[in-house]
Amino acid sequence: NEKEDLHNKLRQGEIDIVIGTHAIIQEEVKFNKLGLAVIDEQHRFGVLQRSALRQKGFNPHMLVMTATPIPRTMALTIYGDLDLSIIDELPPGRRLAEAKWLDPEGREKAYSFIHHQINKGKQAFIIYPLIEESEVVKARAATTEYQRLSKEVFPDLKLGLLHGRMPATDKEQVMRRFRNGEFDILVSTSVVEVGIDVPNANVILIEGADRFGLSQLHQFRGRVGRDNEQGYCLLISDKLSREMESRPETG
Repeated sequence: NEKEDLHNKLRQGEIDIVIGTHAIIQEEVKFNKLGLAVIDEQHRFGVLQRSALRQKGFNPHMLVMTATPIPRTMALTIYGDLDLSIIDELPPGRRLAEAKWLDPEGREKAYSFIHHQINKGKQAFIIYPLIEESEVVKARAATTEYQRLSKEVFPDLKLGLLHGRMPATDKEQVMRRFRNGEFDILVSTSVVEVGIDVPNANVILIEGADRFGLSQLHQFRGRVGRDNEQGYCLLISDKLSREMESRPETG
C-alpha cells in the first residue's frame, strides 16, 4: 500500500525530505541516513519521543521550535545543552493581537465588541473548554453555548460549530465554510488551536480561559490578526487572579 511504499523509499534513501506527525517516530519508520530532524511545536512531544527520533540516525542535527518552551527546554538552554535562537519579530505588517482579561460581568461587552467587528466585515472565534456540559467540571460547553448564542445573542448572524467529536469530513466542511465567509462566528473547542488560518478573523473570545494552559492561550491568540490588521484576544474566567491576568502578556 501507499504507506509501505513510502517506508521503503525512506529506507532506500529515495526521499530527501519527509514531513509528518508523530507517525514518523514509529518503530517501523527507518531512514537511510537521517542528518537533520526538525520538531515544530516542541512542547507537544515528550522527551522519549524526541529521543526516539534522534536515534533513527547517527547523531543527526536536531532543531526544535516552540513559541512556549516547557521548563525542561528552558533549563537546557540555560545550562548550555542547547544552542538558542530567538525570532522576536512578527511577519512584515503583522501586529500582535491585543489581549484583555474580563470577568463574567464583561461578557456582554465582549459580545457587543464582536458584533461591532462583524459589522465591519470581520469574523470571530468563540472558544469553550468543553464539548458538552459536565456534572463534574463547572464550565461552559461549546454545543450548549452554540445554541444559546445562535438564538439569544447573535440571532442575526451566521454561526458554525466545531469540536473534536465531529467526523473529519464535517470538521473540514465547517472550516471551509468559515474560511469562505459563510459563517460570521465559529464556536469551537481547542481543535482550532493550531493549523487554522482565517485571515479575516480578527477577534477570539476564550471562555473558561483558566482551564487552558499558557501555550494554548498563546496559540489561540495567534489565530487572529493574520491579515495585517489589529487582532483582539478576549479572555473570560470565573476565577480571575493576578497570575492569570498576566498570562496573555507573557512572551
